[in-house]
Amino acid sequence: MSSAGFHVHGPHDHAVEHAVEHEAHASARLTNQIAMCTAVIATVGALFSYMGGATQANAGLLKNDAAIKKTEAANQWNFYQAKSTKQSLAELARDLATVDKRPTLQAKVDRYEQEKAEIKQVAEALEVRAKELDRQSEEQLHLHHRWAQATTVLQISIALAAIALLTRKKWLQWGMFGVAGLGVTVGGLAVAHI
Repeated sequence: MSSAGFHVHGPHDHAVEHAVEHEAHASARLTNQIAMCTAVIATVGALFSYMGGATQANAGLLKNDAAIKKTEAANQWNFYQAKSTKQSLAELARDLATVDKRPTLQAKVDRYEQEKAEIKQVAEALEVRAKELDRQSEEQLHLHHRWAQATTVLQISIALAAIALLTRKKWLQWGMFGVAGLGVTVGGLAVAHI
């Protein structure tokens, strides 16, 4: 009520003013909490994204190294085959040669046999290394997928934060925290190589 320049507040007016002040304070607090959490989530997401890119690059490099080792192994097997052909020709020549030339040709056959054994050992080692590099590449690709999953979940959490800010819904803020926790958990699985 107001009369002659003096204003008296009724109980209802006081309650409304208090509620508006409280709501403004609570709204500012909610906004600050969400903004701070979004910044932290975005930072963690950036780290996860970096790790995802790094593991993807590692997977590609390892797969490339495996392909190189497979090519080297194939080259060794071709070399082995060439020595086998030479050995077969030397055996044929030995069998058709006169008795006095047979010891020289037998020495060639023996030398080719020794060379083939060495080449075979190198080729098999290259194949083993290629398989190991393939396995490492697959492991890195799996980790890349984990990091990508974690990054995606954190991005969803940031989207929930924006919706929570726009709607002022507390349950969305809690949803943001839950989804962010899930993203960090998936990132933890990547760290643990699971």
